[in-house]
Amino acid sequence: MRRLLPLLAALLLLATACTTAPAPDPKQEERERWRPTAGLAWQWQLSGRLDPTVDVPVYDIDGFDHPAETVADLHRRGRKVICYLSTGAWEDFRPDADRFPKSVLGRSNGWAGERWLDIRRTDVLEPLMAERVDMCRAKGFDAVEPDNMDGYRNRTGFPLTAADQLAYNRLIARLAHDRGLAVGLKNDLDQIPQLLPDFDFAVNEQCAQYAECDLLAPFTAAGKPVFHAEYELTPRQFCAVSRALNLSSLQKRYDLGAWRRTC
Repeated sequence: MRRLLPLLAALLLLATACTTAPAPDPKQEERERWRPTAGLAWQWQLSGRLDPTVDVPVYDIDGFDHPAETVADLHRRGRKVICYLSTGAWEDFRPDADRFPKSVLGRSNGWAGERWLDIRRTDVLEPLMAERVDMCRAKGFDAVEPDNMDGYRNRTGFPLTAADQLAYNRLIARLAHDRGLAVGLKNDLDQIPQLLPDFDFAVNEQCAQYAECDLLAPFTAAGKPVFHAEYELTPRQFCAVSRALNLSSLQKRYDLGAWRRTC
């Protein structure tokens, strides 16, 4: 019995530690996640040699093209950094392109080397997209911009429905949030009322040109930014709308290089 006493004492201490240790906080990562606010200025550059000197608080850059050192440099300059990924379309120039089976590849989305994905096939796409978001997190990004998130409104080659799109967009948002990253809703204006709670900001192209900016108002009304770009309109033509809705607006060229104009 004497020899069992130390063992019993150790077991008692272990049991006490287990019962008194604080329970993990399931909202810890949520509190740590970047929560951008409406009206933040931004730079969007997806091609060419990155210019890190634009004096804005937010940069949106390609997640594959830039290493962790680039993200760290932008952080030292006081920027938050968004990781651009295509989550709704396949790109033949990405390093993981050969991991997508042909069965999930649809029609061209209009860009060279890109094809719509069958977003219903989450059994295939979820692990691939999780790895991409893991890459963004590993490189130190603060957020994800998932592109091509409105396939159901396009000729994809698949009979996608609005419900399919909602489910897939929420899946992408969850993958980002589970990794402590903010996430933006790219275009997909018609589903903003349903998806607003799932996304931390919006990224939009050409809402002024197509008279659609009012559809983005729920984001700024909720204090969430809308990072907005126009290509064919000048600031003189869209800045009044932008100011009225508190959009974070730029004029960019279609190649999304460093060039920019602002309101």
